[in-house]
Amino acid sequence: MTVFIASLFLPKTVHFTLPGTPPRGALSKKNEPLLAKKPPTTEEGAPSLFAAAQVNITPPITPTEERKPEDPFVNEDGLRIHLPPLDTASTGLRAPVDRSSPTWGGRPDQPMSRANSPPPPSIIDSNRHLQQKAKELGRQGVTQPRTLARSDSHDRVFAHANWKILSADQGNGGLRNAAEAAAREGKLGEYTWVGTLGMPTDALQGTQQLQDIEDRMATEHDMLTVFCSDKDFDGHYSHFCKQILWPVFHYQIPDNPKSKAYEDHSWKYYVNVNRAFADKIVKNWKRGDVIWVHDYHLLLVPNMVRQKIPEAKIGFFLHVAFPSSEVFRCLAVRKELLEGMLGANLIGFQIAEYTRHFLQTCSRLLSAEATPDGLQLEDRFVDVVSLPIGIDPVSLSAHREEDEVSRWMEIMRKRYAGKKLIVARDKLDHVRGVRQKLLSYELFLNKNPEWRDNVVLIQVALSTSEKSELDATVSDIVTRVNSSWGNMAYQPVHYLKQDIPYAQYLALLSIADALMITSQREGMNLTSHEYLYCQDGKISEKKHGSLILSEFTGTSSLFGGNELAVNPWDYNSCANAIKSALEMGDEEKERRWQKLYHAVNHHTGSHWFTEFMLRLDRVYDEQHHRDHTSVPRLSLNALARQYKNSERRLFILDFEGTLVSWGPINKIIPVSPQRTLDVLNDLLLDERNTIYVMSGRQPEELDRLFRRVPNLGLIAENGCFLKDCGSAEWTEMADSEQIRSWKQSVKNILQYYIERTPGAEIENRRCSLIFHYKSAEDYEAAARQASDCASHINDACEQQRVHAIPLDGCVLVEPIDWTKSTAAEKIFGDLKARMAPDAQHASPVDFLMVVGDGREDEKVFKWANALGEDKTVKEVVTVSLGNRNTEATATLTQGVSGVLMALQKLSQVA
Repeated sequence: MTVFIASLFLPKTVHFTLPGTPPRGALSKKNEPLLAKKPPTTEEGAPSLFAAAQVNITPPITPTEERKPEDPFVNEDGLRIHLPPLDTASTGLRAPVDRSSPTWGGRPDQPMSRANSPPPPSIIDSNRHLQQKAKELGRQGVTQPRTLARSDSHDRVFAHANWKILSADQGNGGLRNAAEAAAREGKLGEYTWVGTLGMPTDALQGTQQLQDIEDRMATEHDMLTVFCSDKDFDGHYSHFCKQILWPVFHYQIPDNPKSKAYEDHSWKYYVNVNRAFADKIVKNWKRGDVIWVHDYHLLLVPNMVRQKIPEAKIGFFLHVAFPSSEVFRCLAVRKELLEGMLGANLIGFQIAEYTRHFLQTCSRLLSAEATPDGLQLEDRFVDVVSLPIGIDPVSLSAHREEDEVSRWMEIMRKRYAGKKLIVARDKLDHVRGVRQKLLSYELFLNKNPEWRDNVVLIQVALSTSEKSELDATVSDIVTRVNSSWGNMAYQPVHYLKQDIPYAQYLALLSIADALMITSQREGMNLTSHEYLYCQDGKISEKKHGSLILSEFTGTSSLFGGNELAVNPWDYNSCANAIKSALEMGDEEKERRWQKLYHAVNHHTGSHWFTEFMLRLDRVYDEQHHRDHTSVPRLSLNALARQYKNSERRLFILDFEGTLVSWGPINKIIPVSPQRTLDVLNDLLLDERNTIYVMSGRQPEELDRLFRRVPNLGLIAENGCFLKDCGSAEWTEMADSEQIRSWKQSVKNILQYYIERTPGAEIENRRCSLIFHYKSAEDYEAAARQASDCASHINDACEQQRVHAIPLDGCVLVEPIDWTKSTAAEKIFGDLKARMAPDAQHASPVDFLMVVGDGREDEKVFKWANALGEDKTVKEVVTVSLGNRNTEATATLTQGVSGVLMALQKLSQVA
């Protein structure tokens, strides 16, 4: 068995050695003027906040408006990817390089991208006249400037250049570390990565180089390389992912004039890249393999694979936040994205909040029935879980023991002697809240003059590829703070718009007095986990520093209030949190840190990886067991033998769709089909048989329908009312006071939607309410209103133990605590109570048969099967009609006629 881990970027990439290339770290004349203005660097060529300390000069220079184009593939999970020293030395990845292309590619040791940025909206009609004009100019002999010769030369150089495979510095660091930790601990066997190289490949198409790279990645590194055109990748990643999905998933509703969320030209590129991933997986999949797809870049892959391999075991995990349905519904392709995710057997999110948002969104937009465990679709069940990712403490500990980390810690201790250090590392975008953090820090210094000259905020900012107002705003704030309270020997803020070497990063986390994270929305901030782990005092004095953490990060839900939780938009509370962190007593810091450290050690990357895989195995087996193609057909001969060999028999039979053909749920059937009544009467002639009919209809209707079948037990309103065999009275199972209390609330909600849905109506039953819209004037609009109605009720009335279930043409609102299964349990218990005292240790029946066709019957199947599994009942037969997934142990495909034929055959058994 192989586990396919599908992520946008592979952990490895390719770098070329070009003829005439200067040694690594050497700067070209073209770069010299630009780089001369950059902050000082270490001897390794990496930018450093602390190089100034080595030469005893003033702190780093004030930020300027000058901007360096940056690789768009910067990590998004907040976790540093540590490259081995060999990689750093040989590739110079940490050295400043000239990246002339603002889009994908641009490194001198990798091919240039041929993609246009933004991708041309060729599907937009308004662009056709431009194409026509170009053709006309061509006919007139006017040619457009071309760089074909340069491109051909560029391609030839890379087609024959030497190359090697090295660790990539882009991608999901948390996922990579978790997989490596699970493999190291023996919890993960064979696994293969599926992803792109993170570099343009059009220049290599059709060359032997490309085939050799693909072969070596597969044979030496167990990595399947997905190749897609530069145009597809640029449109997918730089445009659809970054300009549409990323903002929406982080609650930035695309309603500003610069937003491209309503332009669909990049959607087709997103589909193309997802299709390339799915095709690569399908081509290499073997029976028994596991497919695990990761993150918002590949939302469509699960369903694309499911369509080709229906029996595949597929998991999907979203590493970023999932927004509320109000935000997600802004996406033009919202249904396609949801349906893509629902191709998985198990969908995972970082925290319960994101899980709840996803379930509500699917209920609202797809009219799917949401349960605490997942989503009940028409043909199958999809499990949904929350499982937070973590760090790899073993790997982190090994890196912390390196000499380079100790050296930097000593440098920093001297450099910041007598100062309290607040550290931060964020991507410079609107989601990370860098601006809010700096304004809060400025307010703190304003309100607490005694801390001036005694505290330093070190902000490492990974700048984005787009020049924005945020960049200038942050630089202005830094300049203002430093000019207000700084001097020749002290700067309140040390700010660097580049990443720092890994050794500096670990040293900084180890000596910090506080870590400040003010993200406006973030899936799981693993920098906070690394910080807490580095504060254990094993390589430095015990700091046990404070953690200032935004309440809008997924990490906040794990720490139980032991962090200093802040609202990034509340500058006063953030300023007060800084003061609390700096002035907190050692005893309180120790107490808080111990609990935070325990949470980090429990929610490790290895635990996350193995727990998800175990759950995927379990839910796949359960789903496969319930799949209608895996459930055998009911054998009438075997059923007859089981019936004949039993002495005490109990039948629990559904009414609508099982004993009679389905009629309008809001219309009373005045006369039940005679054949159904005759079959029930024939079975009841045998005194060893006890029969109950369960229905969603009201008691009065069932009395009228079955008045000619004496000794028949009845279950009305899906378990809220029960009438024992031979009795003339009904027992109300539900709590009438509780029913009345929620009915009024629900009626008000239903009335709101009735007024907006012409032709819809409300059916008021004793213990339930039904919103009917099948006769609405505009059925599609009514269906949307019904989905909103169900979502509204489930959100507003959850505490009242009531839920709304979307059905075909209606929404059923009923109590959670009284169901067909609770009625079945009551029947079984009453039968046992009537047994002789000396026989009450035995089962009241030795043959139990349950037949049904709807979702509400599944709970009865599950209850009955449990009685058979623990041998409480000798023979248990559960039968489902139709082709939906089911808990039943057998299926009947002939519908109502098949049920009646089977029951009639039993009544004729001697």
